[in-house]
Amino acid sequence: LKSKFIQLNYDQETDDFIQTCYHKSSWIFTHLFNFFARAILSWFMTATSINGLLQRGSMFVFSSNQFQMLVDNVTAIKRDTDSQLLDLGAGDGKVTKIMAQYFSSTHCTEISSTMVKLLSEDGFKILDHENWAENDTLYDLISCLNILDRCDKPLTMLQKVRTKLKLNGRILLALVLPLKQYVELSTNNHEPIEKIPLHGDTVEEQLESLDNMVLKPIGLEIIHWTILPYLCEGDINQAFYWLKDIVILLKISSDH
Repeated sequence: LKSKFIQLNYDQETDDFIQTCYHKSSWIFTHLFNFFARAILSWFMTATSINGLLQRGSMFVFSSNQFQMLVDNVTAIKRDTDSQLLDLGAGDGKVTKIMAQYFSSTHCTEISSTMVKLLSEDGFKILDHENWAENDTLYDLISCLNILDRCDKPLTMLQKVRTKLKLNGRILLALVLPLKQYVELSTNNHEPIEKIPLHGDTVEEQLESLDNMVLKPIGLEIIHWTILPYLCEGDINQAFYWLKDIVILLKISSDH
């Protein structure tokens, strides 16, 4: 795994996002409105849907330049007039837009109705979040960014993702490590139905465990990986928040 690590660096697009966060952090009246709105809306809406309605809390995973460095066949994809992207759990679509510029068609899934509205307004085709794998389309790239630890059946999702790739298709997976699974819409105290079987306490130990116990058994091979800050717009207390994100490019193993 050490030999497959690629170093990515702070760039202008990342700086622009952070500077915007600092700028928005000074909007005192907006933050006060959001605070009271969240207090009321949280009685009947999820935190994700509230963020979509208020159009706040945007995430930043990687810049356009970082995306090009991560996805090894992006040049060939851009030349292809029938290139297909599927972004699972696309949120408000800000990260989707970074990827979509390289593809002729982009499909998305999203469980939050307010986020679906934002994605539709941006012109993305929305697939049902439960039956997305039942269409006939195969994809050049399927992005699965920071949703494995937030969905009920992450192992089943990965198996479905594998079946929807074109011959030389890629999976772009992002996962916050050390792992902490939490399902927003869960009847089981926010616990998932399927546990991701990771061992170890450090990022390196858990990544190795993910590779050996999850990815390889279903026929997925790591091409390369990196560590990026998973950034989120802040609030009245802090300009932005971050987590340690492991971003992995995968392909179907030659053994399968």
